[in-house]
Amino acid sequence: MSEDRCQEERGTSCGKPNGGGGGNHFCSAVPQGILLFLLLSAYSAPHSPLSSTINLKHSRTLAIRASVSTADDSVVTLLDYGAGNVRSLRNAIRFLGFNIKDVQTPEDILNAKRLIFPGVGAFAPAMDVLNKTGMGEALCSYIEQDRPFLGICLGLQLLFESSEENGPVKGLGLIPGIVGRFDSSNGIRVPHIGWNAIQITRESQILDDIGSRHVYFVHSYRAMPSDDNTEWVSSTCNYGDNFIASIRRGNVHAVQFHPEKSGDVGLSVLRRFLNPKSEMTKKPAQGKASKLAKRVIACLDVRTNDKGDLVVTKGDQYDVREHTKENEVRNLGKPVDLAGQYYKDGADEVSFLNITGFRDFPLGDLPMLQVLRHASENVFVPLTVGGGIRDFTDANGRYYSSLEVAAEYFRSGADKISIGSDAVYAAEEYLKTKVKSGKSSLEQISRVYGNQAVVVSIDPRRVYLKDPKDVEFKSTRVTNPGPNGEQYAWYQCTVNGGREGRQIGAYELAKAVEELGAGEILLNCIDCDGQGKGFDIDLVKLISDAVSIPVIASSGAGAVEHFSEVFSKTNASAALAAGIFHRKEVYLEKQGPFLYIVVLRF
Repeated sequence: MSEDRCQEERGTSCGKPNGGGGGNHFCSAVPQGILLFLLLSAYSAPHSPLSSTINLKHSRTLAIRASVSTADDSVVTLLDYGAGNVRSLRNAIRFLGFNIKDVQTPEDILNAKRLIFPGVGAFAPAMDVLNKTGMGEALCSYIEQDRPFLGICLGLQLLFESSEENGPVKGLGLIPGIVGRFDSSNGIRVPHIGWNAIQITRESQILDDIGSRHVYFVHSYRAMPSDDNTEWVSSTCNYGDNFIASIRRGNVHAVQFHPEKSGDVGLSVLRRFLNPKSEMTKKPAQGKASKLAKRVIACLDVRTNDKGDLVVTKGDQYDVREHTKENEVRNLGKPVDLAGQYYKDGADEVSFLNITGFRDFPLGDLPMLQVLRHASENVFVPLTVGGGIRDFTDANGRYYSSLEVAAEYFRSGADKISIGSDAVYAAEEYLKTKVKSGKSSLEQISRVYGNQAVVVSIDPRRVYLKDPKDVEFKSTRVTNPGPNGEQYAWYQCTVNGGREGRQIGAYELAKAVEELGAGEILLNCIDCDGQGKGFDIDLVKLISDAVSIPVIASSGAGAVEHFSEVFSKTNASAALAAGIFHRKEVYLEKQGPFLYIVVLRF
């Protein structure tokens, strides 16, 4: 495509900032500096309509052909604009034997031999960074020259004309089409989170090893195939409707899923892009994978023992200590070692939930950050971290926003953030004032990184009722009556690891956090924890019917039948267990539509 033709098709979306706004240097090595400032300032004021969101002049200065690079064949140029977790992608690239050169200036893009753009977060702040740093025009020029490029997730969406996310907001305009939100009115859960199948529509080379296997998606927005962009589309995925899962034209590739989070099959996608001339046999398709898989979750509770070591443990209604004279924390192993072992066994996700996260200084939790960093070196599936994600002031009087805390966890290897107590407080305030302040950790993180990056953990306790009118909170008829024959119950939410009850129900909390920006709910039940008698079906059904975001059922699994029951009787997207896996009563295997996730709790 000629430069004039491309300029005509994409309008003025690629170019230098009008009026000299923003610098022309780009340093991913220090995202907490200039880049974090750009991401935060992107939301200091509401975004204007599409026609005025990005007012840029197209310039030919960067459209010249770059000089031929003499870089080593093992070097990959990475366009990391400083938002979200790209540590796992870096680790995957190094795992495959390649070195990384970070983009510092627009010229680094033009001189790249092969370029990967791992877009993470929300569309609008990403475009703000690209345009304020001059990277947008350089990226367009590079792609127009049909040079080796791989966009990932948001790195695919930004290639389109515009997005409805926080907008409309103009994109790079290289591919016809508008990125829109999934339609939850037909019953699907949004965000689209988990392992789904793709349908390859044309030869793509980098997808040759996928066959019938699933790949990992986590997103709320998608681009749709049309007559205008059909020449670009190389595969689609069905989730409510068929959306674009990948594109290819010449040497330009982009995927909506996360190859760095899709285990061995994802590594094969990266390997084929990085080394297209290598001798690799195309994997034949076996069977037909056609839908989003239900997730079966193996949970490892991990916390600090009395000696200060991080250990895997197991609770009984949140009590993780042995009932002995020593009263020690149950010790079942080391978290990083077990995370690595479960990944080798085929795990689909690993989550670190810090149940001691009520400590005063979350950024001082160096062991937690180190666990993330070490785990991401060899675990190429999604990583979630929770506990202590909130505003705080350290011992020296320095204030840290929850967004800064989350940013540090993302940079250390997390893909998703789980918020517990702080989400309860935010929901209480929202229900009281009916106003979204925009200042809660839940709102801030979801606004910058996208709601698919935010999980809310709910820890309720069952309270029996003779009459549902006895309380102002949503109650439900229970399958098993209470100790005094009560036919109803409401579920009181707790904070600080179940230690403190709050005057808010699980139903009210779930509805509120969805409105505030949560992308997924981890639904625990203190009464069922460690009992092995099955999930609280009444609770799971109540919450999964109330919200349109994915719900993970947790607490109480004691047999394989309990997983089948929760999936057949509720709308849960996933189910979690711990003890039955630790005791080897049930082995973790991939069977039929079920995949599993490994969850580590701190």
